Amino acid sequence: MKKIPLDSIKELRSMTLASVANCKDALEESKGDIKKAATLIRKRGLEVAAKKGERAAKEGRIEAYVHTGNKVGVILEVNCETDFVARNEEFRQFTKDVAMQITALSPSYIKREDVPEDILKKEKNKEAFYKANCLLEQSFIKDPTVTINDCMGSLLAKFSENIVIRRFIRFKIGE
Repeated sequence: MKKIPLDSIKELRSMTLASVANCKDALEESKGDIKKAATLIRKRGLEVAAKKGERAAKEGRIEAYVHTGNKVGVILEVNCETDFVARNEEFRQFTKDVAMQITALSPSYIKREDVPEDILKKEKNKEAFYKANCLLEQSFIKDPTVTINDCMGSLLAKFSENIVIRRFIRFKIGE
């Protein structure tokens, strides 16, 4: 097999936050196609997330974000299993990005299972409703090709521990 260029590994790593070894493996499997490799890494991250979903996530961080102009703000709790991950710069950046996401797109729920049945009954297009109102289903504001759930899955795969967006509250002047 053709050797994978280091620049490709670096580019994929910056896109996905995955380890160098995972990036190299995904690039080899996708025959050097960075987009396919990124999709593979996200898929693997979600598979790992499903396996780790039962483990207790009792560490984490509270993130606060106030948008320019001080008219909108968010307080967010994201949990992980260890304080080592909670202090990690990539985890901290993820929590900041999620807080900005909530500020920008104002989701009402974290995941689709949180939507009350009576609200869902009123919706004709349930998938569109989920994408607009469930944080994990929303396209990431910094990279619309992935969802918040994909980003969280990438982190989960990198750190090999459970990560959970526990709760948030969004404040807007006058609401």
